[in-house]
Amino acid sequence: MRIRKIVTVGAILASTAMPAFAADLTIGRATEPSSIDPQFSRTGNNQMTAELIFGRLVEFGPNLELSPGLATSWEALDDTTWQINLREGVTFHDGSPLTADDVMFSLERTDEVPNSPAPFSDMVSNIAAMDKVDDLTFKITTRTPAPRLIEDIGRVFIVSKTAAEGATSEDFNSGQVTIGTGPYVFESWTPGETLQIQAYDGYWGEKPDFADVDVRFISNDAARVAALLSGEVDLIDAVPPTDVPRLSETEGIRVISAASGRVVYLGLSMRFDEAPEVTDLDGNPLGDNPFRDARVRKAVSHMIDRALLVDRILGGSGVPAGQLVPNVLGGHAQGLEPDPYDPEKAKQLLAEAGYPDGFGITVYSSNNRLPGDADVGQALGQMLARGGLQVNGIRTLPYNIYAKAASAGDYSVFVFSLGSSTPSSAPNLMGLIHSHDKATGKGPFNRVRYANAHFDAALEAAMQEFDTEKRNELLADATRLAFAETPIVPLYWQKVHWAMKDEIAYDGGLSEATVAQNVTKVE
Repeated sequence: MRIRKIVTVGAILASTAMPAFAADLTIGRATEPSSIDPQFSRTGNNQMTAELIFGRLVEFGPNLELSPGLATSWEALDDTTWQINLREGVTFHDGSPLTADDVMFSLERTDEVPNSPAPFSDMVSNIAAMDKVDDLTFKITTRTPAPRLIEDIGRVFIVSKTAAEGATSEDFNSGQVTIGTGPYVFESWTPGETLQIQAYDGYWGEKPDFADVDVRFISNDAARVAALLSGEVDLIDAVPPTDVPRLSETEGIRVISAASGRVVYLGLSMRFDEAPEVTDLDGNPLGDNPFRDARVRKAVSHMIDRALLVDRILGGSGVPAGQLVPNVLGGHAQGLEPDPYDPEKAKQLLAEAGYPDGFGITVYSSNNRLPGDADVGQALGQMLARGGLQVNGIRTLPYNIYAKAASAGDYSVFVFSLGSSTPSSAPNLMGLIHSHDKATGKGPFNRVRYANAHFDAALEAAMQEFDTEKRNELLADATRLAFAETPIVPLYWQKVHWAMKDEIAYDGGLSEATVAQNVTKVE
């Protein structure tokens, strides 16, 4: 297949202002974006690309704490009215000033991007109206009280209304409208190979240490590690846990590790009356979907030895999970621990649900999205087989193929993940566990189609509480309510590793993002 190279007008202008030199920094990244459109998909591979080029209303720190970004302040005028004040002097990469028109346009566009596999729609679903006060001030009226509004809309990347109005995601991919306010200017993208960016002289924030940056997409773990050891790249992400000890002992290489807010989970689809590839013991379609019975879902959870997964498969690069977010984030439910490995309990629950001899399943996983994901899929298949299910197959696929099929409901038993991007569990609960409602943007990641009206009501009530401490307590209560029914099977929170030449350092965190502006020179 012929791979095209895309160059924007902005890149041509940038190249006339500064001669093209070899990259000051070359990053080897495990995943690449599915689109350069910053609002096309909120998956981590897309968001960390967008962070290079586009700005947001707020900044998120290593532990996802909020600080002013394109917005300098925000104030609740009453329960459903917010006033947001923008930073003065911010310009887009084409030199035009950031105004309230750009922000309101970006928030409106977020809910209208077609064919998004992971939309930002729930972040703006509560907006009833927006009104411009002046070029740097606007008001938002919400449908219901929204104390977390800035956390939600603060995750939306801001685009230029002049450049992007009427544009499609393909126009961003072609480079025609790829104009942001971020620390780097888009220069070129060779899909499957590299993204080239250059520091923006007019950036409002702290200037990055490296001006010319190449981001190379190297999905193969061994190839990515080899590229670092050969000096071809300066930094790599998603270091396989098995390579951490070796790289840590290699002269001239440093390894940085960080706890992650990403939960890796096993999805058990309740979407269809007849679950895809779920069979009786003779291989015939089973008929009634067994995963609609909470006892079956709990049985599957008891079949999984999470400690073994983390210690043996991941080399300790994880923490067993029993809910969506770790205890450093608001809404974590204290006392809600992972289900213990108990195959006898699992068999008892299966028998109570009417499946004393089990039934047949096929286990699916990606093989290039998360460290060890293919091995995790294989290990889970073996555990489920020992737990009383007939495993007809274990299939691992490249993420770009796998994610689309999982979102479409093609799999009944599948490994997936969800990262944390705000200081509380609210968006994860809303995105992954709330009943799916395309019209309101709720439950956009609820691939299994779990539905619990009592949980939905509890979550929505929690999200309307303005007192942060009370809101976190209510989020924890909602979490306990949902996980009493095992809506998904949490496996572990990921621990992530970066490796780099020892003359540079990287500031990683819960978000897992690998972005050039967080790379610094070591004096």
